[in-house]
Amino acid sequence: MISRQTFLRAVVLGCGGERKVWALLERRTMMNGVEKTNGEDLATEEQLITPWTVSVASGYTLLRDPRHNKGLAFTEYERDAHYLRGLLPPALMTQELQEKKLMHNLRQYEVPLQRYMAMMDLQERNERLFYKLLIDNVEELLPVVYTPTVGEACQKYGSIFRRPQGLYISLKEKGKILEVLKNWPESNIQVIVVTDGERILGLGDLGCQGMGIPVGKLSLYTALGGLRPSACLPVTIDVGTNNEKLLNDEFYIGLRQRRATGQEYAELLGEFMTAVKKNYGEKVLVQFEDFANHNAFDLLEKYSPTHLVFNDDIQGTASVVLAGLLAALKLVGGALADHKFLFLGAGEAGTGIAELIALEISKQTKAPLEETRKKIWLVDSKGLIVSSRKESLQHFKKPWAHDHEPVKGLLDAVKAIKPTVLIGSSGVGKTFTKEVVEAMASINEKPLILALSNPTSQSECTAEEAYTWSKGRAIFASGSPFDPVEYNRKVFVPGQANNAYIFPGFGLGLIMSGAIRVHDDMLLAASEALAAQVKQENFDKGLIYPPFSNIRNISANIAAKVAAKAYELGLASRLPRPKDLVKYAESCMYSPVYRSYR
Repeated sequence: MISRQTFLRAVVLGCGGERKVWALLERRTMMNGVEKTNGEDLATEEQLITPWTVSVASGYTLLRDPRHNKGLAFTEYERDAHYLRGLLPPALMTQELQEKKLMHNLRQYEVPLQRYMAMMDLQERNERLFYKLLIDNVEELLPVVYTPTVGEACQKYGSIFRRPQGLYISLKEKGKILEVLKNWPESNIQVIVVTDGERILGLGDLGCQGMGIPVGKLSLYTALGGLRPSACLPVTIDVGTNNEKLLNDEFYIGLRQRRATGQEYAELLGEFMTAVKKNYGEKVLVQFEDFANHNAFDLLEKYSPTHLVFNDDIQGTASVVLAGLLAALKLVGGALADHKFLFLGAGEAGTGIAELIALEISKQTKAPLEETRKKIWLVDSKGLIVSSRKESLQHFKKPWAHDHEPVKGLLDAVKAIKPTVLIGSSGVGKTFTKEVVEAMASINEKPLILALSNPTSQSECTAEEAYTWSKGRAIFASGSPFDPVEYNRKVFVPGQANNAYIFPGFGLGLIMSGAIRVHDDMLLAASEALAAQVKQENFDKGLIYPPFSNIRNISANIAAKVAAKAYELGLASRLPRPKDLVKYAESCMYSPVYRSYR
């Protein structure tokens, strides 16, 4: 007897204005009176078989399609129309009730990594519910799906790896990267986040296990910036790792070899960038993520003239920090040009922030960039960067080598330079010591202290330390979240200089305008747009960033300013320009609310 599923059956599913047709053609054989699919069970272990895939928008398969699965939210009609009867318990549940249940379950976990894994399981099971949960509970769940928990997840990625969530392109794929890109099921990709895993947060070389970063970033692109999940592609470039622990770990999922460098590395990245543009077009945004300094600057410089590229560690961090500084002027007074800045850390984050501050001061004062850079001083592992060290400096540090006698430590640099703003981007924890913070407080009535290194364990100081050591006078923000602090019967709410404020809206602005290149003026526009979102009620709490609970509205405003700058610079290709860019940005945003199926 032939079952109805033996025949070709087409199901048309209406979802968000799209119509997709799935077909099921199954071949069945009889073995001991039981139907078997494709004769697979007749084969010996040594015989080659064809891995037939069933992809049909109904029944058992529909429940395992994360993009369309709604679990107990399928209506009575949908259960009949899509052959779901008996495959679900009889109860009906709204998306809101599902959300309530899941938040209850998540809060039962005491270990952050368990929450991370539960969220990743949800993303693989029910995509819309995952994003609904993340959007509605962003302040609570952001530290779960991104920093600081994602750092631990990357360290243990080999052990918790269950299902691939992006593309892994290793040296084995050299010469056929375009073919690998075509293996990805989506063709309309708008943003790619790519890492080579060499400098994951402040945790160092995690090799192939760095995939957690692109996956996490892109979930925020959707939740906070409204990009469609299907338009996002996480990529890890695996050229090996120099992490001995991983090389000796039997569960490591990447290439077991030392990192490729030089020409071999450059050729692989070059093939990747060429293949990306060929497969997805001129307007696909490629975001470089957590590359080591020596590669990060070179890649950005090399591909900025030919591709739509963005480095979040250099440019995104710079933009969000500049926004905080612009907002903080309401609390500390004066113009940006009136302040003096001292950085601990002269890598991609530190020099990127420094350059954008100098650009903004130059824009405001009309002074040459060479002059505005002199308001900014950097300390690296060898001490204050000064002109006498210029010959031995890496090229990206040279613009910051100013005339001054050599100074060894951070504390001596604070006393010598007398900065109004202290910024940490060193990736080394506990470096803003009690003596350093007290020195800042002795120089300034309201010292501005930004401890930006991630994850929390690498933060230059904690919020409690900053407020306590400055006797409640510091204006503090960090890269990772800290709880409110009570000092001297007053509650201080630390701000978080999180790149998630900037990159989702920035990317949306590029995509909705059809931008073909990134310009520094777009980063300045994003910073100014974010600073403008800080309200007086936020300042009253000592905050220099707006609450994340309003992040989609913030992203829409940032996107509008970035798009406006793209049109102004002649870099936008989507014409004509929309009249109201904020409303247009909001209309472009993906909604995670369930769709009704016919």
